Amino acid sequence: MGASPRALRALVLLAGFYLLAFVVVGLFVTVDVVAWTRAPGLAAVKVTVFSALLGFPVLRGVFAFGRTDGDEKAGSPVTEAEQPELWRTVRSLAERSGTRPPDEILLTGDVNAAVSEDARLLGLLPGRRRLHIGMPLLIGLTEQQLRSVIAHELAHYGNADTRLAGITLRGRDSVLRTVAAFQEQEQKRIGKERSKQQRAADKAVRKGKKAKEINTRGAGISYRMMAKPFQAYARCYLRATQSVGRQQELAADRVAARVAGRDATASALREIAVLDAAHDHYMDRYATSGVQAGLLPPRGEVCGGLRHLLADPHRRTALAELRGELPSAEVSPYDSHPPVAERVRMIEALPDDAAATDPARPALTLLRDVERVLVELEGAVLTPEALALERVDWPELTHRAMYALTEEAAEPLRTALAEAGVATGSAAGDLSALLDAADAERLWLIAGHLPKSPEAARATGRAAREFLRPALAAGVTRLTELALVEKGGAYWELSWSATSRLRLPGASAPDPEDIAEAVTVAVRAAVADVPDTAPLRTLATH
Repeated sequence: MGASPRALRALVLLAGFYLLAFVVVGLFVTVDVVAWTRAPGLAAVKVTVFSALLGFPVLRGVFAFGRTDGDEKAGSPVTEAEQPELWRTVRSLAERSGTRPPDEILLTGDVNAAVSEDARLLGLLPGRRRLHIGMPLLIGLTEQQLRSVIAHELAHYGNADTRLAGITLRGRDSVLRTVAAFQEQEQKRIGKERSKQQRAADKAVRKGKKAKEINTRGAGISYRMMAKPFQAYARCYLRATQSVGRQQELAADRVAARVAGRDATASALREIAVLDAAHDHYMDRYATSGVQAGLLPPRGEVCGGLRHLLADPHRRTALAELRGELPSAEVSPYDSHPPVAERVRMIEALPDDAAATDPARPALTLLRDVERVLVELEGAVLTPEALALERVDWPELTHRAMYALTEEAAEPLRTALAEAGVATGSAAGDLSALLDAADAERLWLIAGHLPKSPEAARATGRAAREFLRPALAAGVTRLTELALVEKGGAYWELSWSATSRLRLPGASAPDPEDIAEAVTVAVRAAVADVPDTAPLRTLATH
C-alpha cells in the first residue's frame, strides 16, 4: 500500500473517532436541551450533571489529540564531527535505500533501533528526522548486522511510514485515552460503592445484625456501557493500523536484505532476540543489583558492562545455543510487528546474494572514544536519583549488593531471635545464640516468632514445624553467610557466567560450590527434629 492510500486510511480512521465522539456529545447536548425545555428545575440540573460526567471522558480523549506525553526516547545525540564513521555508514545506507538521511542520530540504552520524524501538515510534509540506535546493538552485533538494522529503519523513511505515524499513533492514543477515562471513572464509582456498603456492613455488625454481602456489580454501569462503542472502535482502529504496521516491517526487512545482505539481515534478527534476553539478565542481575544498597557500577558500565557478560566463554556457549532457536509467540491481530520467526523465514527464503557478513568486525568499532560515549549516554538515560548513587568497581558492587540482600533475607529470623530475647546485635553472635537455643531445645520456640501464612498459623504440632522448617532453614543459611563474612572475611565473588557465590579468603580456601554445599548440609542438620549443631559450629570457625 502506497503512502497516499495509507494517509487516506489514517485520516479516515481519525475522522471516524471524531465522528463517534461528536455524535455521543451531541446526544448528551440534545438530552440536556430537551430536559431544560420540558422540565426546567432540579430534574434538568440532575440530567445536565449526569450527561456532563459521562461526556467528560469523551472530551478528554478529543482534546488530548496532539499530545505526545513523552513519546520521544531519552538518548545521547552524537554529531558527525564526534562520530564520523557512524555518520558515514548511515549516510551511505540512506543513499542505497533511496531516502534522505536523518538529521540527528541519538544513542539509547535499550535493545532497539527506531526512527522518528517531525512531519508537518498531518504527515503530508516531511520534517526533521531522528535515528535512534540502542547501545546494546552496537555492543552485541557485528558491523554488517548493524548495517542491516539501520537499513531497516531507514526503509521506514522511504516508505513514508514515519510521516504517517504521527496521525496513526496520536489517533490511537486518543481512542485508548477515551476508553481509559471511562474505565477510570467506573473504578471510582465501584470504589465509592464498596466503601459505602462496607460502612453499612460494619454498622450492622456493631448492632449485632448480620452484614449484607458487598455487591458492586451495578456500580459504574453507566460508564461501562458508554465505554463499549469506544472499545469496539479501538479494536477496529488497532486491527487496521497494526496490520499495516506488520506489512511495513516486512517491506523494511526486504529493503534491509537488499542493502546489507540476506544473511546479515537474518542473523541480525536472530542475534537481537538473544541479545534482548542477555541484556535483560544483565540489567537485572548486574547493572542494577546494587541499587538497593545505593550503588551503581563504575561510570559508563551501567550501559557498557554488557560487554563483560557477552565476552564470558560460558555465556558465549549458552547464547550460541539460543541463536538456533527462534522465539515463539502467539500471533495477535493487535501486534505491531510480525513474529521474529516469520520475518527470519521470509528473509532466508530470498535468493542468496553472496554478500559478506564480516563477522570479525564488531559494530562498536564504528564509534570513537567508546568510554566517553558510554558515560555521556548514562547522563542522558539515567534519572538524577540514579546518577547520584555511589559508584564502585564490579567486585565491590557484587559483594556489597549481595550482603545487603542477605541481610534483608536474614531479617525475619533475626527479628524472631530478638522477640525471643536471645539476639546479640551481630550476625556471628546471633548465629551462636541460635545454636545454643537449639541445643537447649528452644529452636522451635524461636521459629514460632517467624512470619506465618494463615494456614501455617492454624497448624499445630509436627505440621506447624513442617510449615516453619523451610523459612527457618533459609534464615539460618543467610545468617551463616553473614557470620562467615563477619568472622571469616568471606566475600561474594563476581562471576559473569554464574550466580555470585560466597568465597573464603586464602589460596587454600574451599571452592565456593563446596562452601555452599557445606552450609546446606550443616543447616539441614541444625534444623532437624533432633538438632545437630556441631557441623554449623565447625563451619562458623572459618
